[in-house]
Amino acid sequence: MADETSRAVVKTYIPKYQKEEWQSHADELDMSQSEFVRTMVQAGRRGLEMNPVQAPEEGSNPGGDELKTRLLETLATEENLSWDELVERLAGDFEDRLEDVLNELQSANRVQYSGRHGGYTLVGGTDGRP
Repeated sequence: MADETSRAVVKTYIPKYQKEEWQSHADELDMSQSEFVRTMVQAGRRGLEMNPVQAPEEGSNPGGDELKTRLLETLATEENLSWDELVERLAGDFEDRLEDVLNELQSANRVQYSGRHGGYTLVGGTDGRP
């Protein structure tokens, strides 16, 4: 039986525009491009119901390696960082990305803000379509 913790390299060639689209989407999801491609392939396999993928084991942390990598890179640039400084550096752009996505969805009339109700809501129902 193969060691489930070992990793192997997979290579493919795709058009440049597609790689750029995938990288952009991966950035939006705060994922590496490798993690994005792996996740999308697994999602596609689930959708086609081919060889069902096993559910993650209890305590698994999909994308956790990405956080670990970012944490190590952040710590490599600074001598000492407090908890708050680490949180700020690792999650710092999340608010900006959230605001951009909310603005985009509001412009597309899929989400609206209601001051009266004190928050954001989907336009036209639970699927977010007008």
